Amino acid sequence: MEELLQRLSTSKRMTWLTDQAVVLATTCFYAVMLCWSIAQVPHHEGLFRFPGLGPFQIQMMGLCVVLALPVLLVRRLPAAVFAVVLGESVLGDVFGVRPWIVFVLLVVLGGYIAVRRPKAAAFASVAAVAVAFVANIDVYPGETLGDAVQWAGGLALWFAVAWVFGGVYRKRREYLEALQEQTAARVVMAERLRIARELHDSVAHSIGIITVLSGAAARVVETKPEQTRQALGGIETTSRETLLGLQRMLGALRRAEPDDAMPPAAPLAPAGSLADVPRLAERTADAGVRVHVAWRGEQRLLPPEIELSAFRIIQESVTNVVRHSGARTCRVAVGYEPKGVTIEVVDDGDDGLGGPGRPRHSAAGASGFGLLGMRERVTLLSGQFSAGRRPEGGFRVTASLPA
Repeated sequence: MEELLQRLSTSKRMTWLTDQAVVLATTCFYAVMLCWSIAQVPHHEGLFRFPGLGPFQIQMMGLCVVLALPVLLVRRLPAAVFAVVLGESVLGDVFGVRPWIVFVLLVVLGGYIAVRRPKAAAFASVAAVAVAFVANIDVYPGETLGDAVQWAGGLALWFAVAWVFGGVYRKRREYLEALQEQTAARVVMAERLRIARELHDSVAHSIGIITVLSGAAARVVETKPEQTRQALGGIETTSRETLLGLQRMLGALRRAEPDDAMPPAAPLAPAGSLADVPRLAERTADAGVRVHVAWRGEQRLLPPEIELSAFRIIQESVTNVVRHSGARTCRVAVGYEPKGVTIEVVDDGDDGLGGPGRPRHSAAGASGFGLLGMRERVTLLSGQFSAGRRPEGGFRVTASLPA
């Protein structure tokens, strides 16, 4: 219920209805106060005494309603409404009636115009003060020049206050709009980075294994057909799994929620958890790198984001070993701590026994966004990450993720 009310309060339709209600209420209030102001004139004392309503009084009430109708157009034509109300003030001075509500409405309209068109608001305020000054001298003969200046000066002060408040509100609205645009841009950028990380982590490992297996198969295709068939089988299996992962990810991107009318071909949630590490080690062995996995502590189920990030870090580290280190073995240690999980992936570098088709240079020389993506994952989860060469040779990747 609270979520529904929040959506309604922020929806465009609800904002439009609120604005229309405010305009309608202002129009009604203006009409009533016009009638009340005219009722204060000695010749119209019985205006609100319903038993004594006469035809002329009814006509005056109708006239007040007609004079208030232009206020309904204030959202579309604020300057025109200001001019009409200013003309009504002149008309009231001519007939000897000076309703105070007219000047209050003029000041409010001046502030409203200042929100949308500051220069027009300034011009309208000067025009209203000038008209009030001239009308005070011409229509009221008993008024002195000092009285006219005092009246116009007080009105100018109110217009200045309204213009300042309108300008402050306009600046605040512009700031909030800019802030919303920046927030939306940051959200889009964060989502793009997340998608890029998922694509990189999902594809890079598989493509690395496929590259190694295809290179090995090309070298022994004529001399060792059995190894060639095994390499091609590994390529086929890895390709199918990669395609399934891409379909799963694209499905998650295309649909935020599963559609009951469409039978899902694969789960929409991205796959990958620490339970998949043994399988990752088996697949990596097909590429010529033996992965020794060691578990420390009592294994338990971690939050999904921790499970996925931990698996992706191990996957990317092992991929770098396969593609760049030239090592035949690497060690993966996963430690379950009371307040999180630790990961360590270590290789000994090129030991001179690298398999065919595999490059022989350190993981530190890897180009791309693997290390950057791992660091971003750990940073988003408020963890610690380090990666670098080992003094004794090889490369080490360590990460600590709080859970």
